[in-house]
Amino acid sequence: MNSSRRKVLQGTAVMGLALVAGLVKPAAARAEWNKAAFEVKNSLNDAVKALGGSGATENGAVVPFTVTSKLPKTESIALLVEKNPNILAANFFIPEGTEPWVNTRIKMGQTSHVIALVKADGKYYYTSKEVKVTLGGCGG
Repeated sequence: MNSSRRKVLQGTAVMGLALVAGLVKPAAARAEWNKAAFEVKNSLNDAVKALGGSGATENGAVVPFTVTSKLPKTESIALLVEKNPNILAANFFIPEGTEPWVNTRIKMGQTSHVIALVKADGKYYYTSKEVKVTLGGCGG
């Protein structure tokens, strides 16, 4: 018997034992499909309710950020959080010829202004936006 045929037979035997032992359940024994949850449109709270919960709370520990620079000769992109224990949260160096785009997550302890600081052609530019946090993500 060749080795590939032997492996197929061994795999079939293992699956057969798993079915007998109840580790793998046939499709009919799986949980019902929650059609209502998949039909929810654009509402986090409605989706959570359809899944059996009462609501969801935002967690500031994982605030996602995406920054794109349209400035020519972008050299770096930094993210600063005014009220975090350390204001500089992330710093990305952009190699020449690379699209100046970054995506990251930042821990935030409280509502704060977040500053995107871009260095382009030797000069610094920034924009700022207040980000509201309802559940702190880092200690002070």
